Amino acid sequence: MATDNPIASEAAASTPAISAAELTQAFAAFSRASDELSSAYNALQGQVSQLTERLTVLMGALPAGVLVLDREGRILEANRAATRLLGAALTGQRWSALETRLDATETPGEWQLDRDEAARRISVTRTRLDSGDGHIVLLHDITDTHRMRLATERNERLAAMGEMVAGLAHQLRTPLSAALLYVANLGSVELGPAERARVAERSMERLRHLERLIRDMLLFARGDSLGRQRFNVCELTAELAHTLEPVARARQVGFSEDCQCGDATLYGDRKSLAGALTNLLENAVQATPAGGAVSLGAVLEGGEVSFHVSDTGCGMDAALQERIFQPFFTTRAEGTGLGLAIARGVARGHGGDIAIASAPGRGTTFTLKLPLAAELAEQTETQA
Repeated sequence: MATDNPIASEAAASTPAISAAELTQAFAAFSRASDELSSAYNALQGQVSQLTERLTVLMGALPAGVLVLDREGRILEANRAATRLLGAALTGQRWSALETRLDATETPGEWQLDRDEAARRISVTRTRLDSGDGHIVLLHDITDTHRMRLATERNERLAAMGEMVAGLAHQLRTPLSAALLYVANLGSVELGPAERARVAERSMERLRHLERLIRDMLLFARGDSLGRQRFNVCELTAELAHTLEPVARARQVGFSEDCQCGDATLYGDRKSLAGALTNLLENAVQATPAGGAVSLGAVLEGGEVSFHVSDTGCGMDAALQERIFQPFFTTRAEGTGLGLAIARGVARGHGGDIAIASAPGRGTTFTLKLPLAAELAEQTETQA
C-alpha cells in the first residue's frame, strides 16, 4: 500500500542503497573486531587466573593470618596461618564471635588468644577495603617475640642487679652497724628508762630502714606485675590525692589534684601503679619547702594518659637528672635509692615510661605516660 506521507517518501528516496559487497565487507569487519575482543577477553581471563593463583599462593605462604570480611563482618576467606591460629571452618563465621576469644594485655594492640596454658599472644590490625565492601584483618603471632622481650627485660634487670651488688653491701652495712650499736647499748646498766626507750626506738628505725631497703630491692629485681585489672584513671588520682593531701599539709605544702580523663581506663596492676605515683608524689612533697605547692594532674594525649607530678622545690641540674633513676642513688639520708628505679620499671612494664623536666630554682615535673585500655574494636580499627 503506498504511503501518503511525502516526508517519509522523500527520506526513503534520499537514503543510498547498500550493495551486497559493502554489506559483506561490514560483516567481515564486525567479525574481526569481535574476534579481537574475544581474544583480549580470553587473555584478560588468563591474567586474572594467574593473578588469582599467585594471590592464593601468596596468602598461603604469608606467616601472618589474613581474614577477608564482608560488610556484615562475616569471614569470606581465611589463609592457612589464620586457620592455624583460630581453627578450621572459619568461612561464614562472624568476626565479632571470634573476638570473644581475645583478652586485652598490658600492651595496646596485643591480645591473648584463649586462656589456657598454651595461649598465644597476637597483634590484630583491621583495615577497611577501599571499596567499602568489607575489611581485611591481619593476625600476627608474636608469642615468641613477647617471650624474648620478657627475657631481655629480665636480663637487663639482672645486669642492673649485678652492678648494684657493690653498692648494696654498703647500703646494708650502714644501717645494720647502727642497729647493732644501739642494741649493744641496751645492755648497759647505766641507761635509765627514758634513754633505754630512746635507744630502742633508734634501733627500730635502723631495722625498719633495712626492711624498706630489702623490700625495694626485691621489687626492683622482680620487676613484674602480680595482677592486672581495668580501672578508672580519675578514681586512681582521687585516691592518691586523699592519701597525699594530709602528708603535704603536715609539711605546710599546698596540694592540688586535677584529672581531665573522664571515663578513660587503664589496664594493669593498679597497686603497683599507685605505688609508683605515690613515690613520685612523696618525693615532690619532701623536695618542696614550707609554703610551696605540689600538684597531681592527669590528661589524655592521643592513646595515652599522662600523669604529671609537679613541685615548686629547688629543682635539679642536668647532671643530677641523669643519675636520678639509677638504683641506690639518693639525695635523702633516709632514702633507699630504689624508689624512682622501681617507678620507672613499673611504667615500662605497662608499656609506658617516666620523663623528667627540671631546672635549678624552677621546680621539677615528673611525667608518667601509660597507654590507655581500649576496646578491641577501637584498637584494631584503622583509619578508613
